[in-house]
Amino acid sequence: MAGKSKETSQIKQLLRLHKQGDSIKSIARNLGVSKNTVKVYISKLEAGAIPISELLEMDDPLMMGKFHVGSPAYKDPRFEYLRANLTYYAKELESVGMTRLLLYEEYQAGCKPAYSYPQFCFHLRQQLVARRPGMRLEHLAGDKLFVDFAGKQMHYIDRETGEVVPCQIFVASLPFSDYCFVMAVRSQRVDDFLHALECCLRELGGAPAVLVPDNLKSAVVKANRFEPEINRALDDFANHYGITVIPTRSRKPKDKALVENQVKLVYNRVYARLRNRQFFDIESLNQAIREKVKAHNQTRMQQKPYCREERFLAAEKHLLLPLPVECFEVKYYSEPKVAHNNHIYLGKDKHYYSVPFAYVGQKVQVIYTRSMVKIYARNKQIAVHVRNLNPAGYSTQKDHLSSHHQHYLERSPKYYIARAKEKSAELHLLFQMIFEQNTHPEQLYRTCDGLLRLQKGVESDKFGAACELAMNVRNLSYRFVERILKNNMADNQDEPKQEQSLPDHHNIRGMEYYSQTTIKF
Repeated sequence: MAGKSKETSQIKQLLRLHKQGDSIKSIARNLGVSKNTVKVYISKLEAGAIPISELLEMDDPLMMGKFHVGSPAYKDPRFEYLRANLTYYAKELESVGMTRLLLYEEYQAGCKPAYSYPQFCFHLRQQLVARRPGMRLEHLAGDKLFVDFAGKQMHYIDRETGEVVPCQIFVASLPFSDYCFVMAVRSQRVDDFLHALECCLRELGGAPAVLVPDNLKSAVVKANRFEPEINRALDDFANHYGITVIPTRSRKPKDKALVENQVKLVYNRVYARLRNRQFFDIESLNQAIREKVKAHNQTRMQQKPYCREERFLAAEKHLLLPLPVECFEVKYYSEPKVAHNNHIYLGKDKHYYSVPFAYVGQKVQVIYTRSMVKIYARNKQIAVHVRNLNPAGYSTQKDHLSSHHQHYLERSPKYYIARAKEKSAELHLLFQMIFEQNTHPEQLYRTCDGLLRLQKGVESDKFGAACELAMNVRNLSYRFVERILKNNMADNQDEPKQEQSLPDHHNIRGMEYYSQTTIKF
């Protein structure tokens, strides 16, 4: 039968007229078709041996199948051979270096006669597509957030150097409403990725139940179809906001097909519309992106009576999880060993932080954020520091040091004078005189330590007298006070002195000699 197949209604009319006994010529004239067409349908009717009454009661597609059984190409022996070897061809196409042309040469050698190369590629593609059908997924409101990075970058120009700085474009989409969020960040590193996620959630005003990222390293450390290893920083982020992270399967972009489609729309509605504009910082670039994305979300969707923003505000936003008041800070982890000076070294900052001296030589766990450093040992927190980015610096808390080290750090003239005042008034005056000397205080601290040690093993009266004697003769050293106490010099000062008369001698000058104004020899 040449030409196109007839409509089902026309075929049914042909069958009714044939059932009534009309001739072929009469049927052709009444239906406006050729006599050969009527003959072909009547011959098919007789070959099928199906009563006309049953054919007329069938639905249109079923009845059409009785007269048009499909393309004869799919009953061709060449197609049967191709279909029988389809699994082998599909597996071979995944081999390194294998092409359809090489596969066709193998097929041609094994099948006689064979399809031409275009026919082979057509049937192979049709069968491979049919074996991997797609599936439409129903998404609940507020359930998932798909995230991805666009393959193409945008850029801004450094105003000072004129350098073109490329930026990665973060794209997120809520599959229920198809509401979109886009933001430019400097890289796909963990800090920038989580910053973009943070801004996205703040923009949405809530958090979804599930986050669906790609298998980039900032999200997934080790991809696995069944149990992917999530990046610890992303895990902390998800715990902070009460989100579950379920990455897509590796090399399966259909798992987040909606955000992949959003990327294509972003190319058209953001990239293309900003292609002739120049930006000189990332903030102005993001401002322009926000304006275009807002217009995109407010554009009426095809075949739907609403836009993305209307759908999001009406049916999804109120179902998102509430956000915590505090913003998330990226946590970093380290396990250093406590050095002999009871400090740990944080390699990222090249800075030292103190821990209690009892943990010297032990390994500790350090969790630090942008602002704080927390140190743990034996499942308890042992130290907290404000993060300091000063390289080669030390952050030390005095209560972490031993008593001896605390004493050493507390030394000062005021400290020693205050301690002496507690001991005795004489020692207090002696220390005041010691620090009044024109000497660096560091040189006097050991003298004070020695005097305090002497004071412990001597009676208070005896030590006070020794201090007074040292002050009288202006010899304020530790050794002099020690000699006074050792030789009992302070006791001899209390006995009355006996005046001794001068011996008689003719060469002794008396008072008159020294009172004369003119010396006489």
